[in-house]
Amino acid sequence: MGTFEAVQAQYEKNKNAASGSKFASSEERMKKYFTTVLPKGSTGEERRVRILPTKDGSSPFVEVYFHEIQVDGKWVKLFDPKQEGKRSPLNEVKESLEATGVESDKELSKSYRSRKFYIVKLIDRDNEADGPKFWRFKHNSKQEGILDKIFPIFRNKGDITDPAKGRDLILSLSLTTSGTGKVYTSVNSIIPEDVGPLHTDDEVVKKWITDPLTWSDVYSKKPEDYLDMVANGETPKWDKDAKKWVNGSTAEASIGGATSSDAAIIPDDSQAGDEPDEDLPF
Repeated sequence: MGTFEAVQAQYEKNKNAASGSKFASSEERMKKYFTTVLPKGSTGEERRVRILPTKDGSSPFVEVYFHEIQVDGKWVKLFDPKQEGKRSPLNEVKESLEATGVESDKELSKSYRSRKFYIVKLIDRDNEADGPKFWRFKHNSKQEGILDKIFPIFRNKGDITDPAKGRDLILSLSLTTSGTGKVYTSVNSIIPEDVGPLHTDDEVVKKWITDPLTWSDVYSKKPEDYLDMVANGETPKWDKDAKKWVNGSTAEASIGGATSSDAAIIPDDSQAGDEPDEDLPF
């Protein structure tokens, strides 16, 4: 490692420690996302995962609400603070539009509502060295979503998260073109493998199961001032000197840590037919 690389690594580590991030760099944080997004031109792929058991026996599928909205021309997912009993600027816009009684406002208000997602902690069998990862996918009201494909496996095969007698899942992926011409990755099927251990090394099993990282360490929760700007139609940028979010496209944006933009680093899983149609894999 050269001097520059050493200084850069030190800077990234200290910067993220100051911002509350548990990752030394955005690259390390990226390793904690599991995504099913296929590259353009793909003829299809299979990916194998193992859902990790929870420490208290609760469902491994955590329900979290996110707003899907465009920021600086890109679709992003913003954690809705309402679920924590906090002020929710985007929900305030939604409610004010609904209150006008105008049909066009009512229709517009739908773009400001938060939607239910599931986040599950798992092992990506193709990248086990990365350790536990998190997969976020959308709830499907038509019962055609990811969880709707996984639940029957639980019902028919038992607890697939069991460390000793659980099952890996094979995800069959392909590219699908929507009615608007957008190309998305579709999870066509999810097939369980035979019963098998989480890992043959008990120490690895213990390390994975007791891993303290949670989804909220990985998916950032934007502060109220950021959400206020988005609600007002502004573009938040992180001002390193002022150490706060400012409106405008000229401020230098921070990379990584609690102040980074999800749109810049998070690979997103878009399913054919899901709203919004222009959701992109950032």
